[in-house]
Amino acid sequence: MTHSIDQSPASNTLTSFFWSGDAIRSRSVSDVVLVGAVDVPPPPARLVADWTRELSRMTLEAGDVEAMPLARARTRWPEYSQCVRAADDWTSTLGLPGVLASGDVALMVCRGARYHHDGEQYGGAAFSNLFLSEDKGQDVHFPSLGLRIPLRRGTVLIFDTCQPHAVIPRGSNAFDAADFPNGQDCTQLFLTWELPVEDARVASALNVAFDTNRPAAMRVDDEQVWRAGERVSVRPDSGMWYRAD
Repeated sequence: MTHSIDQSPASNTLTSFFWSGDAIRSRSVSDVVLVGAVDVPPPPARLVADWTRELSRMTLEAGDVEAMPLARARTRWPEYSQCVRAADDWTSTLGLPGVLASGDVALMVCRGARYHHDGEQYGGAAFSNLFLSEDKGQDVHFPSLGLRIPLRRGTVLIFDTCQPHAVIPRGSNAFDAADFPNGQDCTQLFLTWELPVEDARVASALNVAFDTNRPAAMRVDDEQVWRAGERVSVRPDSGMWYRAD
């Protein structure tokens, strides 16, 4: 059973409880999303063909976000280092030089994305994403922030993993699997880096405060997100918060 909670801005206080070493620590959840556009070349044809074959073997349902083989892709991707350098140069302009080198990188694909937050697995991280696909009329939507970002080749983002987000059609305000039909190219490929939120540079850029609820951090035993003092989850169709049982 799910229980709706107050969605008003006055009740929008979010707290992330995340693993810091072998202890749970609390922090604020950032409402900052850093957005840019960098010049990256289109993936070469033989790499696109390899991705197409890989996707044909996957069961990628509408709304799914899955990992792709990065090591194999790099053998067919002479411009990979150019893409990474472009993203690194952008982060440097934000006062984050070299921060990507400190984070794990993965190649991901989605066919749209349901509304979700990643704070129950990646509460100690921020994500930096570099999108590689052409404009397919899709946006990243951060419903709690009222923010939409058009996805095009070269779009780059840094955002808090605990902030609800989705990939939906431009002009839509909800996730609907019917918007991503079989037989239509609705996929987005992107590189993603996990940036440690406890890195002082990342915390400063996202305006994250730590140890915001020490007493509760001593009681919880896994990563989770609280809103107005209650553990919460996100409705996959709308991005609305609800109280988790």
